Amino acid sequence: MSLAFLLIAFLTVATAAVAMALRNLIRSALLLVASWAGIAAFYLWAGAEFVAFAQVLVYVGAISMVVLFAVLLTRPSRDETEATPASAGRFLPALITGGAVLGVLAGAIVGSPLRTSAKPPAAFTVRELGLQLMGPHAAALVVIGALLTVALLGAIVIAAPGRPGDREDTR
Repeated sequence: MSLAFLLIAFLTVATAAVAMALRNLIRSALLLVASWAGIAAFYLWAGAEFVAFAQVLVYVGAISMVVLFAVLLTRPSRDETEATPASAGRFLPALITGGAVLGVLAGAIVGSPLRTSAKPPAAFTVRELGLQLMGPHAAALVVIGALLTVALLGAIVIAAPGRPGDREDTR
């Protein structure tokens, strides 16, 4: 393996691991953006420039903004973020579940054959991909865009505080 691949892999996994370990959601979201940028760097290293460009546009740009807005809109008060004994009791099952998922993924990676073919893959240009997306798959692209827009609007409506008349004050 090349040094560039190992460096990209280490930085991507390290930023994702630190994002999971932090209790501050804003910092975790920003580290997740760095992890997504690392995935885009891997795509560039692998020679998939279009996928790397799409990764930066979709995940680093759009999805990261949605995550940050969701965190900012739904952030609880500091009193609600204290660790309780009930949450400490979920640590061991969470660790066991994470270890099981890691074991399944590691087994799948180790068990998969890494074959390299003698002939190079067929050339597929970005232009041909664009023609496919805007031709036979245009309806699917529009449906996915509408679905993501509705999901974002639904998240905003759910996270928005109630109107002043909706309060249940018992004063």
